Amino acid sequence: MSVRINPDNCIACTTCVVHCPVADATPKFLGPRMIGPAYERFRLLGLNEDPSLHYCSNCKNCDITCPHGVPVSSLNMMARADQCRKTPPGLRDWVLGHGELMAKWLHRIPAALKNFGMLNPVTRQVLHRLGIHRSAPLPAFARRSFRSLAKEVRQPETGRSVVFYPGCYVDVYDPQTGLDMIWAMNRAGYRVIVPQDLVCCGLPMVANGFWQHARSNAEHNLRALAQWRDQGLPVVTGCPSCALMFRVDLPEYFPDLGERYGACRLDDAQDFLLACADSGELDLAPAASRANQPDMKIMYHAPCHLRAQGNGLPSLELLRRLPGVSVTDAHAGCCGISGSYGFKTEKYEIARQVGSALFSTIRESGADISASECGTCRVQIVHGSGTPCLHPVSILRGRLEV
Repeated sequence: MSVRINPDNCIACTTCVVHCPVADATPKFLGPRMIGPAYERFRLLGLNEDPSLHYCSNCKNCDITCPHGVPVSSLNMMARADQCRKTPPGLRDWVLGHGELMAKWLHRIPAALKNFGMLNPVTRQVLHRLGIHRSAPLPAFARRSFRSLAKEVRQPETGRSVVFYPGCYVDVYDPQTGLDMIWAMNRAGYRVIVPQDLVCCGLPMVANGFWQHARSNAEHNLRALAQWRDQGLPVVTGCPSCALMFRVDLPEYFPDLGERYGACRLDDAQDFLLACADSGELDLAPAASRANQPDMKIMYHAPCHLRAQGNGLPSLELLRRLPGVSVTDAHAGCCGISGSYGFKTEKYEIARQVGSALFSTIRESGADISASECGTCRVQIVHGSGTPCLHPVSILRGRLEV
């Protein structure tokens, strides 16, 4: 229950319901208006929570479309936090909410062994019983974390620096995207600082009901990032969900932390690179050895958490500026995964239904490859469409590097 958001700001226009991908996919969810502002009035009276609440995927489409700016998803997540304080979540939700911590505990085990243990049919059946669907596209552990690899990258001394927050997905599962980001920033004339002391932004914890753990991570990160903010250095991330958490959710959920440590927002790394391209710092002309490379057709998916920030589609613009590249915005709605939502046994088919329009659009486009900034969106796109999906910065490097 929120004491900071007035549910009466909702005028019951149902715009959020029309644009809610989960409500469209299943009758099990009563919709954002009913579970958000409408039911908030019952919460204020102390009534029991509606069980439909846990079907909200926190995709933010309700927030994007509300004409009165009601943060419906925040109402839902705060209500879920209250519910979970009364009835703690189970082991399944703890595991999905603490992926970074699990990776730290398991870091001494070789990646091949971890992946065999996590992805073989016997284990998947056990996980299915735990509540993680046997067919869910669980990402494989990388051999080494991004932050360990970043220490070994030889970067030019340019006199200008940018701080990069990788997020859990890049750090644990997809370090190559982080290395590609360093390459792009170096090309634009910036040395990349990768702090070793940052932790998960807390969004998986919020979504799975571990509110106090998310608060602890938020306090740790805000304290750590303050030093870079005070030095006037830009702090960027390639993950839309991490950026959204710092920009929008943390000030909403934990306003006292912002008052204590000051605002430490993460800027969109692709927006930063686009600005570098506009200023001439980032050269988007391919090397001579790449001059005759074949044309590429790309289908781009804008993650919901990127659109919720309202700062446009900088990756789409960057890709469109690459010679020989044809990019189309899929404009086909949510992919359905919503972090760990689509991994859950009771929600896997709902997530597939939510993403079905996107999967069909990509398959029927004839694109050579798809692109999206969000790591779990990329996993879901490959799972649903069978088309390879890369972070836009990886395509950028692939088209420009010698």
